[in-house]
Amino acid sequence: MSHEFRLPLRVYYEDTDAAGIVYHANYLKFMERARTEWLRALGFEQDDLARRHGIAFVVRNAALDYVRAARFNDALTATCAIARCGRASVEFLQQVLDVQGQIICRGDIRVGSVDFRRMVPMRIPDEIFERISNAL
Repeated sequence: MSHEFRLPLRVYYEDTDAAGIVYHANYLKFMERARTEWLRALGFEQDDLARRHGIAFVVRNAALDYVRAARFNDALTATCAIARCGRASVEFLQQVLDVQGQIICRGDIRVGSVDFRRMVPMRIPDEIFERISNAL
């Protein structure tokens, strides 16, 4: 497994259901933000990847395990670590943690590399692949 990227988050009212508990689908959003910021930390902006390299990363599979509830105004951390990097996909192990480091939600997320214009699978360009691989 790779080095872990960490993104601090706060639970906003809009993230919760009527009971003040984080709505289950929003954990996917938290994990998406962590992957986006991880990619940014590697020096890549997603719109630039599409424009300059003709590539986009799309979620192919997502499996989540909800362990505990998070509530309105909680401080959380979303993590992102590479489990495996192939030439056309990247598998991430992700977590959402509370301030004590307890797991709230765990995710196994697989993203595929696609041609941005045609939305068909494509190999990750060498420059991008090398930087991602070096983050392992």
